[in-house]
Order: sequence, then structure tokens, then C-alpha cells
Amino acid sequence: MKFYYVYILLCSDDSYYVGMTNDLERRLIQHQGKTSKFTYTSTRLPISLAWYLQCTNPTEAISIEKQIKGWTRRKKEALINENWQDLVEFSKNYTEFGHPDKRGSSSTGSD
Repeated sequence: MKFYYVYILLCSDDSYYVGMTNDLERRLIQHQGKTSKFTYTSTRLPISLAWYLQCTNPTEAISIEKQIKGWTRRKKEALINENWQDLVEFSKNYTEFGHPDKRGSSSTGSD
């Protein structure tokens, strides 16, 4: 069975890089090896593996990679830290649920 990996790297500048590969070990070596000076991680070494997910379906792995790339930093950190409550909270639509800082406050402003 072939596996595909979605992964998050923590770079030396404290940024995150999200990627997908079918060989995680080889890909990490490539990231560390400065194979091209024009890649995102080559100027942000060293990097460390912060999180990964193993998949059996490449289409699913690509979809998950694209989804995570669109996430905020705090949502990525909730995933890395397995903080499921924050991950759910950071996933809520502000239009539907309101801003977290304003939830639970009175909409009329009266006491």
C-alpha cells in the first residue's frame, strides 16, 4: 500500500510551511539540503517537522494540504498541539457566530 503525507514544518523564522509528499523522510532531507535557493524553506533553515498526517489516497492528501494552507497561524498551531477545542473555535465562521471577543455580550448594549 502506498502512503501520502501532509506535513507542517516549523522554519527558523518561526513561520510554517505546509506540504504533501509520498516519501516524508526523503522530502525532509530535500528541505534541509538547500536543493534550490529559490524555495521557501531554503532561506529559513533549519526546519523541523511539527506535524504530519498519513493518507492512503493522494487526492485526499492534496485536499487536506490545500485546506491547511488556507488556515491561520493559530489554527495550524491548534492542530500541531492537538488542541481540538481551539481548532473547532478557530474554525467557526465569524459571520455566522460573531467574533469570539464579542460572543456572549448583549447585542443591545443595555444593562
